Amino acid sequence: MAIRVLPPDVAARIAAGEVVERPASIIKELVENALDAGATRISVEAVSGGIESIRVTDDGCGIEPDELETAFQRHATSKLEDGEDLSHILTLGFRGEALPSIAAVANVEIVSRPHDREAAACLRLAPGEPAERATRGAPAGTSVAVRNLFARQPARRKFLRSPAAEAGAAAAVVSHYALARSEVRFELSLDGRRTLATPGSGYLRDALGAVYGAETAAAMIEVGPDQGFVRVEGLAGPPQISRAGRGYISLFVNGRWIQNRRLAFAVEDAYAGMLMTGRRPLAVLNLRVPHDEVDVNVHPTKAEVRFQDESAVFGAVQKAVRRALLESAPVAQPLAWPGSPSASGGRTVDALVPTAQATTPLLWQHAVNLAARTPASVPTALAPAVAPAADSAATPAQALPVLRVIGQYGASYIIAEGPDGMYLIDQHAAHERVLYERVHGERSAGAPAVQALLEPLSLDVSPRHRLLLESEEEALHGHGFEIESFGSGALLLRAVPLALAGGELRDTLVRFLDLMSEEGEGDRRDRVAMSLACHGSVRAGQTLSFEEMRDLVRQLEESEAPHTCPHGRPTMIHMSAELLAREFGRR
Repeated sequence: MAIRVLPPDVAARIAAGEVVERPASIIKELVENALDAGATRISVEAVSGGIESIRVTDDGCGIEPDELETAFQRHATSKLEDGEDLSHILTLGFRGEALPSIAAVANVEIVSRPHDREAAACLRLAPGEPAERATRGAPAGTSVAVRNLFARQPARRKFLRSPAAEAGAAAAVVSHYALARSEVRFELSLDGRRTLATPGSGYLRDALGAVYGAETAAAMIEVGPDQGFVRVEGLAGPPQISRAGRGYISLFVNGRWIQNRRLAFAVEDAYAGMLMTGRRPLAVLNLRVPHDEVDVNVHPTKAEVRFQDESAVFGAVQKAVRRALLESAPVAQPLAWPGSPSASGGRTVDALVPTAQATTPLLWQHAVNLAARTPASVPTALAPAVAPAADSAATPAQALPVLRVIGQYGASYIIAEGPDGMYLIDQHAAHERVLYERVHGERSAGAPAVQALLEPLSLDVSPRHRLLLESEEEALHGHGFEIESFGSGALLLRAVPLALAGGELRDTLVRFLDLMSEEGEGDRRDRVAMSLACHGSVRAGQTLSFEEMRDLVRQLEESEAPHTCPHGRPTMIHMSAELLAREFGRR
């Protein structure tokens, strides 16, 4: 078969396929050009989801008339001069492929006027036809109209989705960039109807309110900015604001909208144990990374980037969001026990532990728990253990008040009384939360609780379980497993986490591996921790003694996120005193 050079028009259409996948791709490229041009206002109009027509208008610096045609030549760009510039790219666009790729698959009209010129230059381009030039009056800036997308490529046009689906993709692009650049005023019109308008105030919360609504924007939690080589700042939704998909996590690197599954998971990981299974967080985060630490030249549409130290970036995102969630709302007032004497001589928590609110969250809660169970003569001995720390965080909003166990219902639920009503606690979910945080803490400290076996146990497991053991070897080892290959297909078990010790170990391990398989995708270490917690926790239908219930509730009070199990299911139902009074006709 002979080797030949493709005709220029065919080569251009192939290259265009890398950049122009759908109407939203065109909108993304034109919006990025407008931002690079210094626009403060960008208007996007689309008809039939952009399949019929797209128009992007900005008030940026404009293009000189004698450079207009050059802009549509492949690899023509104003943003790079030589190869050295690739190591510190400061603009969104730089490849010089967007405009020629668009012109290869659609009819294009561009009108542009620099601010120092009186008239605008106009250029019309259609695939396979000569260019048409003209002069006209127009505002300063640039307007690009794109019509009849893929009209000459019916094979590609038939793979476009419905106009409604394409319109949704176009709206997503504009929404993301409106969140990335809150100082720019964005307007989006679909089929003549304005669907988005941001104020361009420079405040992210204002832009988010335009995209997701004022109520959502008001509830969002500030994140960062953190210090360090990665600065993470933005807004994250509280756990009660969640979505079904990952499309509501907006990530920007130095102002560039990116798609990175690992960083999206870092955001989700920060919500571990706070969301129901299947729910995803809403977050808008901008990462400030030194330009020499990130490579933006790894994808034709510039949608992906590569970090020199991706693990460090992952950790910075996860920690910043988690910290914001835990510090979002302090408990304002100490709680008094119902029916206790008045403040003049009563046994309230703040009377027993006067300095505790200045301590770290878990230490403060532990002090509260101790105070509620300690005679009044003891506080003087307790005070030195909770010395105030000047720069410590406030108690997180999810901290529980001190609870008093009343009994058990259905061998599954613990009934408890608190200062603000009654609590019905799911004993399995609550114990799962307690064990998960214990296992997680032991792993973080590098000291998992381990039970060494007197004699190594030879295991013949199914191919699915063997693959799981091999793929998760590092995560399992971090939790106390010691497993090695033994012969052909067999495994040798030398030690297990303490949570799995006791009983028939072979059956226990199989059940544990089944639990791990059910955890699905996610951080490997957390999958192990959640499986261990689920396996080791008390079951529904298991009768507990009063002391066991009281001990479990005490440990739940000291948990970092006591309201949900590690899978996001609720651990308790709270019925306030006011609700009970209303239900019994007392209010």
